[in-house]
Amino acid sequence: MTDERPWTRVAAAVVQHPEDGSVLLAQRPAGKAYAGYWEFPGGKLEPGETPRHALERELAEELGLEVVAASPWITSRYVYPHARVELNFFRVTEFRGEPVGHDGQAFAWQVPGRFEVAPLLPANSTVLRALLLPTLLGVSCAQAMGIDRFVARAGAAMAGGLRLVQLREPGLPAPALRELVARLRPVAQRHGVTLSLNGDPALAAELGLDAVHLSSARLAATLRRPGAGLVGASCHTRPELERAFSLGVDYVVVGPVEATPSHPGKPGIGWDEWARLVQPTPVPAFAIGGLRREDLAEGARHGAHGIAMIRGAWEA
Repeated sequence: MTDERPWTRVAAAVVQHPEDGSVLLAQRPAGKAYAGYWEFPGGKLEPGETPRHALERELAEELGLEVVAASPWITSRYVYPHARVELNFFRVTEFRGEPVGHDGQAFAWQVPGRFEVAPLLPANSTVLRALLLPTLLGVSCAQAMGIDRFVARAGAAMAGGLRLVQLREPGLPAPALRELVARLRPVAQRHGVTLSLNGDPALAAELGLDAVHLSSARLAATLRRPGAGLVGASCHTRPELERAFSLGVDYVVVGPVEATPSHPGKPGIGWDEWARLVQPTPVPAFAIGGLRREDLAEGARHGAHGIAMIRGAWEA
């Protein structure tokens, strides 16, 4: 039977501690559904209220926090026995005040990937996975740069903190690709870096990689989510995004934001159009196209989880 209950719209805050990156969780008080469960603070939208206004009101009323800087992040839906909820998550990166449980609820700062409080509301599972995803994605250019030079640059970038690398080498001969992976894998393992292959999921598994990235063409031909590892997809239109969401990918890469040397004569769509295209998104979205690390803050303001870089990731 079709569930025709209306969606209850909720604004939820991923409040990030300015010093250590931990996030704030609140415990649901007695008398509410799922009392005792831990969740990201927030609450229902009132009539005529936008998610951002609800976010600011709820954090002030519940925890005494004033939102200074917040950006839209992901929007997910979850069906509980008692309600269907649409959760509009924001990353709150700057705030004033110290959290105080005005309703008597407990709260705790928790490190992503090492949460110590339990149980957590099941609707938060998407956010828990997204919190572990880095905000910088490096896209390889070994064929253009030369394998020796690229491996050296990639090693330096990984040592400097880059944690997610997509190997996108459509013109590289198979033996050279295998050499590239063989040389990068031990470096990646040493630094805790995820290597993803832009290409055939079967080839990724053969090369010993547990992450794969689907080009827009491969996305169109894919009928089900490939494998259990990390899966990303490149998208340029809203229908492509909807298809990626339906496959259950872990993140999407969308662009180009700016014009790029690899696509001469093709202008970028700009940040405003990027935001209109991507939002709402149930998974983290990376922006790509002529971007550098300095663009992270601008991307976040427009709802980007992070940025993907080709040349910018490997600059000395």
